[in-house]
Amino acid sequence: MSAIFKAYDVRGIYPDPLSEIQAWRIGRASGQFLKKQIEGRDVTRPDAVLVSRDMRPSSDALAGKLIEGLRSGGMNVIDLGMCDTSIIYFAVNHLGTAGGIQVTASHNPIEYNGFKISGYQARPIGADTGLKEIQALAESMPERQVADAGGTYKQQNLWQAYRNHILGFYRSGGRKLKVFIDASNGMAGKLVPKAFEGADGLQIIAVNFEITGSFVHGPNPLVAENMKQTQDGVVRHGADMGVCFDGDADRCILTDETGMIIGCDHLTALLCGHFVSGNPGTTVVYDLRSSRSVVETITALGAKPYKSRVGHVFMKSALRQSGGVFGGELSGHFYFRDNFYADSGAIAFAAVASVLSGSDKPLSQLVAPFRKYPQSGEINFTVAEKDAVLVSLKQKYAQAEIDELDGMSVDLWDSHGFWFNVRASNTEPLLRLNAEAKDQVTLDGLIEELTPNLG
Repeated sequence: MSAIFKAYDVRGIYPDPLSEIQAWRIGRASGQFLKKQIEGRDVTRPDAVLVSRDMRPSSDALAGKLIEGLRSGGMNVIDLGMCDTSIIYFAVNHLGTAGGIQVTASHNPIEYNGFKISGYQARPIGADTGLKEIQALAESMPERQVADAGGTYKQQNLWQAYRNHILGFYRSGGRKLKVFIDASNGMAGKLVPKAFEGADGLQIIAVNFEITGSFVHGPNPLVAENMKQTQDGVVRHGADMGVCFDGDADRCILTDETGMIIGCDHLTALLCGHFVSGNPGTTVVYDLRSSRSVVETITALGAKPYKSRVGHVFMKSALRQSGGVFGGELSGHFYFRDNFYADSGAIAFAAVASVLSGSDKPLSQLVAPFRKYPQSGEINFTVAEKDAVLVSLKQKYAQAEIDELDGMSVDLWDSHGFWFNVRASNTEPLLRLNAEAKDQVTLDGLIEELTPNLG
């Protein structure tokens, strides 16, 4: 179990270490945890858990055993079938269940699989919010499967209600858009037609929509080579924008009409105006690695910036706690108050399409004002003694404003024209650097100065 339980989800290579037996044990443990979590809470279906799965060859078998485990512990299961991950967040709230589990390995290669677990109201279950408890329960379960207090099972189709919810975030401004979409042979191949087919003002050029149980390219759009087909396709077809979804379609990376990839922090800044409008004084949550232009934009719009740790568990919690309207993360996850404080790749696309269709400018011009400062992107350094290096950096930059919300953020913007964040990997001997400066010369000098300390 320790090999497959991660900080935010359960994930591993199938069938070893992630097997059907493990799926059964995790199902039974998850049912027990979710049932206990809702005690005393007003939940419509406290006896029910939702399950859906992605298109991986192992997903049906793992979902089957997961469902058996849930039912053996007395939980009733509602099976949504093959869907994107974000439908779970919608469905848990739409039906009022105790929680939901998506069988997926997200952006990992095809031989991986796993489980993303959500509690009531689609609250994320991570290591600090219940996943460790589920692991402990699962480890105590017998290897031999037992069947007692059997819960019921039914299938339910929520696609129409889900489509209506997603399209509630899309408003055509009258300009017809040609959009190139790469589904990465993942769940966007089902999601996009179900949600957007026939939507007013959208012409979709679909690539890699076939669900074949394999990937033509890696299902992680954060990897530059996986974006190449989208970049080339946008230019070749004269599209207004390009969209590449990850394997379970809960996030996407966009390009403008020239094929240039749009940083997710710059996209956050662009969408701020869209979501802050009509919500004066609201809060916008941002990933602490984001460009300084994000905070500047939020503040200029009269909203309150709220800095969050990296990771969907922390971003969702920050948005809910702050009562904010919207949040964006560099990984391509975007979060929405009106989506139950959860993320959705489809809603992110719908929001950008709404902004673009209401403008006479190309997407490159809409984003340009937010590309104010040169950025390093994430640079990884192999470091054996991660904590010792962070202590050394803290001493070196003692005169700076230092924030230790997530790793160490050093701010010397006013005096030296730069800031940077260094975070330790949870699973690897790596330190991850993100830096930004007022100009390229300053940024180059900063990286040159930091490299000997991190390398």
